[in-house]
Amino acid sequence: MSWMSMNGTGSGTSRQPMNEPMRGLHLMPSARDMVMIQANVWPVYTDQGGPRGGTKFYSQSMAMVMWLHDLGGGAKLTGQAMLSLEPAMRHDGYPLLFATGEEAYGRPLADRQHPHDLFMELSARLDVPVAPGLKAFIYGGPVGEPALGPSAFMHRASAQYNPEAPITHHWLDSTHITYGVVTAGFYGTKWQIEASAFRGEEPDENRWGIERAKLDSWSVRATFMPSPAWSLQVSHGRLKQPEASHPGENERRTTASAHYNSGRGLSAMAAFSAKQRVPGKTRTAWLGEVNWDANDHDTLFGRIENVNNDELFPDHADPLHDMAFRVTKLELGYAYRLRIAGPLQVAVGGTGALFAKSAALSAAYGKNPIGATVFAKFSLMN
Repeated sequence: MSWMSMNGTGSGTSRQPMNEPMRGLHLMPSARDMVMIQANVWPVYTDQGGPRGGTKFYSQSMAMVMWLHDLGGGAKLTGQAMLSLEPAMRHDGYPLLFATGEEAYGRPLADRQHPHDLFMELSARLDVPVAPGLKAFIYGGPVGEPALGPSAFMHRASAQYNPEAPITHHWLDSTHITYGVVTAGFYGTKWQIEASAFRGEEPDENRWGIERAKLDSWSVRATFMPSPAWSLQVSHGRLKQPEASHPGENERRTTASAHYNSGRGLSAMAAFSAKQRVPGKTRTAWLGEVNWDANDHDTLFGRIENVNNDELFPDHADPLHDMAFRVTKLELGYAYRLRIAGPLQVAVGGTGALFAKSAALSAAYGKNPIGATVFAKFSLMN
């Protein structure tokens, strides 16, 4: 592939299958420069059932600009900025049954998904050849993503039309917005090895600014791409006090994932994570998701995930506080895709979700809670 190819590019420094393109507008201001612009806006209405559910109309959004400059001799420099207007939402985001992680209004979030920060990424990367078939890179910035977990869910083709964050987000890819990251690594055509130093603390609920960067945590990741259709990764990290609701507790996190893209409209990912609070027990989670563009207009997608979560009842006075419950979520969806004009595309659709849970949760969640959404995703596509 040429120096300007973005195929297989994931969030941060993660690698996806080479069959997976970077979708957006690609501009060539000069022979040595390329600019990629990606943007989407998702108006969404969600109805999460049961006593702990709720309804909400909200909008997700993201705009990204990436600049690649050919330095000659096989070296290149990349700069990236990614922004979101989701901080305009309430700090506690939108209803999402069995989701946990981070805080809002001084309380840990449960059954809510927090909004993204205004600055989702501000980073730069330098790639240089060091031997035939071998390159080295260094990446970092005030806002970035360390080498931990698979590519973040909003950057995966297997999740591109699902309007909901995974309930396994804080097991697999919650570090995709980190204030302070430095990553270095080596890679060849079919592999990549990298290590990061970064801030372990999650972003706070005031999401309009840039928080203080520090390098108090670390991670390592190895990725293998045996063919253009596959990307396999395993990673491990130690995060210093990631959750404000667990002061003094660090976290060890180990993830593994397999990502597939046929190059003909089918993308899927399976992932597993184990995280241990230090001191504390290890809680595991797994996820499978798939997206199938059946033709030029119709897309079917789905996600199944299972998590062992002990944060569903953050109130210390609750008799279920700190008890772990294993929950399975099955979500299916459909989207109708239509080109509006030029590069502007809209996908209109909806999802439905069912849950398998312990009977001990029925008093809080109802016997058979369900979740549903309808959405319209407006995107710039090449």
